[in-house]
Amino acid sequence: MSDLWAALGLVLVLEGIAYAIFPGKMSEMMRQIPEIPVQVLRVMGITAVAIGWIIVWLVRH
Repeated sequence: MSDLWAALGLVLVLEGIAYAIFPGKMSEMMRQIPEIPVQVLRVMGITAVAIGWIIVWLVRH
């Protein structure tokens, strides 16, 4: 369970860094998200999950 909390903390750190370093670009990107087709967002999400899963698997094995 502590690994889950550590992973969540790392996600928040990485997200925070992006907003701290590029606040204008992040705001612009968030405004453009509604224009992206739902299917593209779904594929991007599934791809991110798969890459994350592979990274965790490689680190753990």
